[in-house]
Amino acid sequence: MTAVPDPRKGMPSPQLDETQFRARYLSAFADPGFEPLAVELEKIVRVAWEAYSAGRKAPRTRKAGPGYADPDYDLSLDWIAAKEAIAAAQARHDDKAGPCRILLINGSSRSEHTCPGEMSKSWRLCEIAHGEMTAEGLEVEVLDLSRLASEYGREIHPCKACFSTAPALCHWPCSCYPNYGLGQVHDWMNEIYPMWVQAHGIMIVTPVNWYQTSSPLKLMIDRLVCADGGNPDPTLTHGKDAKKAKAEELKGWPYPKHLEGRVFSVVVHGDVEGAENVRRSLSDWLRFMDLAPAGVNAELDRYIGYWEPYATSHEALDADTAIQEEVRNAARTLVEAARARHAGKLLMAGRRLKPARQK
Repeated sequence: MTAVPDPRKGMPSPQLDETQFRARYLSAFADPGFEPLAVELEKIVRVAWEAYSAGRKAPRTRKAGPGYADPDYDLSLDWIAAKEAIAAAQARHDDKAGPCRILLINGSSRSEHTCPGEMSKSWRLCEIAHGEMTAEGLEVEVLDLSRLASEYGREIHPCKACFSTAPALCHWPCSCYPNYGLGQVHDWMNEIYPMWVQAHGIMIVTPVNWYQTSSPLKLMIDRLVCADGGNPDPTLTHGKDAKKAKAEELKGWPYPKHLEGRVFSVVVHGDVEGAENVRRSLSDWLRFMDLAPAGVNAELDRYIGYWEPYATSHEALDADTAIQEEVRNAARTLVEAARARHAGKLLMAGRRLKPARQK
């Protein structure tokens, strides 16, 4: 077997000293309304500093128990709850007597509930798709990623790229968050993972932002890396032990596909450039995770108000009845494919073949 390399180190430390930590922590309480609570805040910041300096990422744990590589390992209660939610979602997905489910994702960060002062065209296109899907009797769950910009405490923290050290270090579901010592809480992904797992079909509607997907959508995409080859047993690597993870990969990692077989639709809209490239990158990403395109009408890239003023873009969408019908057709195509998938009647030629290259 190949010798297990030591993890490479040498980047500058991000560690704050106590003065820096206090200033940063207390900056969240700049509102003058907190001034009468100075004594109480002092007590809180002392505890927060202790947790930070001690690196208490997961202060509440229990023994993993039977079914894990190391039953005596202390697993985070947050991770256990997320794992149980995913298992329940998988059971709903596998229940042939249950409803056929669609996850409909609004990828735009714009809404009238924050600075832009206006809803997004992505939301309107989602509403068109939603109406078509519910009229067909499917159960539709809407994931509105604009809430990252408008809802208090709603966050998706960035992926730390554990997978690039070794896939076994990337746990399914993600165990990087919450990290209480660093104040990295409120992470939405533990609610989002079960949405993906229980769905038979996924539809993503997104604008083009600077030739790319929107930032909320990209945050979710990166954090879904654990669904494609991630390790369902953190005790195998004793948490985040990088060298143990490298050793597991070099033994021969199976790269489990936790979302394989679901069908998808992608709708991308722009106003100047980039719609085709974003649609292609999203479709390629979903295919790489072994999701299947619902059909030729399910993947759509279009321009709304091409090189026209932003101020009249909603009016441009009002007038573009063709794209509205194309979104309905994408939804209809996804409904048809998801129903066949749910019933076990969708032919996915080659799905059982073992890839020649796992990575």
